[in-house]
Amino acid sequence: MSSTSSIRVRFAPSPTGIFHVGGARSALFNWVMAKQSGGTLVLRIEDTDASRNSPEWTEGIIRALAWLGMDGGEYEGPYFQSANADKHAAAARTLVDSGRAYYCDCTREDVVARTGDQHKGYDGFCRDRGLDPGPGRALRFRTPYEGQTTVVDLLRGKPVFENALLEDFVIARADGSVTFLLANAVDDMSQGITHVVRGEEHLPNAPKQQLLWEALGSEPPVWAHIPVIVNEKRQKLSKRRDKVALEDYRAEGYLPEAMRNYLMLLGWSPSGDREIVPWEVIVEEFRIEDVNTSPAFFDEKKLRAFNGDYIRMLPVEKFISACLPFLEDAPFEVDMAVFAQLAPLAQTRVALLSEIVPMVDFAFLDEPPEDERSWAKAMLKGPADEILAGAEDAYRDAPWRADELKTRLEQVGAEHGLKLGKAQAPVRVAVTGRTVGLPLFESLEILGRERTLARIAAARARLASATG
Repeated sequence: MSSTSSIRVRFAPSPTGIFHVGGARSALFNWVMAKQSGGTLVLRIEDTDASRNSPEWTEGIIRALAWLGMDGGEYEGPYFQSANADKHAAAARTLVDSGRAYYCDCTREDVVARTGDQHKGYDGFCRDRGLDPGPGRALRFRTPYEGQTTVVDLLRGKPVFENALLEDFVIARADGSVTFLLANAVDDMSQGITHVVRGEEHLPNAPKQQLLWEALGSEPPVWAHIPVIVNEKRQKLSKRRDKVALEDYRAEGYLPEAMRNYLMLLGWSPSGDREIVPWEVIVEEFRIEDVNTSPAFFDEKKLRAFNGDYIRMLPVEKFISACLPFLEDAPFEVDMAVFAQLAPLAQTRVALLSEIVPMVDFAFLDEPPEDERSWAKAMLKGPADEILAGAEDAYRDAPWRADELKTRLEQVGAEHGLKLGKAQAPVRVAVTGRTVGLPLFESLEILGRERTLARIAAARARLASATG
């Protein structure tokens, strides 16, 4: 693809369920191609399957695209396939009138009875029967049995398909509704689509749709079938088995910038030895021809690491703003002035925004949260009470600064032959409730002397009760 030629690409999802990360990647690839060339991205909602479609799924698609950065100003549409029913019907009539399609009343059982093979495709029985439309009669495309159809694909070269193996496929059902193959081709033609970029699972449809384009008097588009996305077992991502809903990742606190960057790397690599790449660089460097055809592994652990990197790159003010939806749902009231002090500490620790609530809850609860595993690990081994007693004495008159609090606890630990890492464990659990969390001494400074000492005393009382 020339980087200077203006193109028209489309993203054409069906509103039949959650917004799949694979669909999000297809949308991004198409969007970037349009931006590079000064071309146009068309959003078309393929909503002709009335039994499975829902307006809420359509709204979910539009919200998901907006979250990724594709608001209404980034694409043309949305158009709805159902609005093109007249065009689809007209195309079907054109194919019948030109002899490129015919009516067929064969059932699957009829075909099996004639061929003796339940796996064999349609045998062309009705090609020359001259049936008129009527109940129980579908419309089939008259595939040229001779020759081959070559699909020019920007990723896969020129796959060749034997026409004799394509069979006469159905383009309109007995009830008059057209199939995906015809509707998709007609919509692409009427909307002037020049490049069709979609998942490789659609590659077997390409020769059929290309034949339809040609039969309707149009030049086929440029094809690009991008690689399938697989899980760690190298199985194709499935919404029944894997976490694939973009909405779920958003709800967990993934940043759109991180998701966008990661999805663009599923099959493509930027220049140099780097993966965290500014969006502007991705838009400049991406070439659909450079996409690898091998299956792309969706590594959630890697995505999580990406997200942590993007969180740490945020200005602290934006980090605080990004945390607000999660803080608003917290089961306690958040003092934003206190949170503003904790935010720089938390920003270095969280990989997901949803982790912010358990990271800072100790500062807003009347008592630290109870975590029995943390308690057992820190309090029931070693001289926990002696460390707490020493900290209580040392902190009673200490200058209330993180550096001084650290020095004093180091001294307490040394008296018991413990390094700081071991000495601070019971203090951390006494004050924050957990063995892992924000930097301890900065947290104590923010929490204040009175609350810190009260929590240490309460932990000592619990220890005494347990051992008494």
